[in-house]
Amino acid sequence: MTAKRVVVLDYGSGNVHSAVKALAHAGAEVELTRDRTAVAEADGLLVPGVGAFDAVMRQLRAVRGDELIDRRLAGGRPVLGICVGEQVMFSRGVERGVETEGLAQWPGSVRELRAPVLPHMGWNTVEAPAGTALFDGIEDERFYFVHSYAATEWTLEGRGEATRPLVTWAEHGERFVAAVENGPLSATQFHPEKSGEAGIRLLRNWISTL
Repeated sequence: MTAKRVVVLDYGSGNVHSAVKALAHAGAEVELTRDRTAVAEADGLLVPGVGAFDAVMRQLRAVRGDELIDRRLAGGRPVLGICVGEQVMFSRGVERGVETEGLAQWPGSVRELRAPVLPHMGWNTVEAPAGTALFDGIEDERFYFVHSYAATEWTLEGRGEATRPLVTWAEHGERFVAAVENGPLSATQFHPEKSGEAGIRLLRNWISTL
């Protein structure tokens, strides 16, 4: 069976090399690039992201990553966002009073968690929904989080059971969106590449859907 080709979008974000290694370990043929043709033609696109929401958005727009992501999704081509790569899929982010427009693939805002200790750093369980593909076989595992901001509400509903987005939740001070499966667009707030065998299994599950 031919390995699926996955591009990790190279737009200046940190932590890309661990994501590349994790995808390769999960069985994908991986390339780190911003080449438009490679991004368009890959079986899957992974959008990493660490740091501030506004910095990630500026870096993405500088290489026209917003257009690349939008074009893939418009064509039903799979995209996986990780950490801030998940957050920027929402309409906006609010950090220290600064509001930044996101990619607006989903309605809603990303804001600072109301929690006694920030950042939320370490292993945590998740509440995965029935029918999940990402968490198939790993619903009860723990995943590694490093963040202070998250989406705490979900308002987008599908037109029926077949198109209903699957939202996974976690809790740190309050409930927040830990992962989303929405047609060709999936995303995780945690880091699969730092989540040991459970994270590799999640990436393998995603690759199997490509």
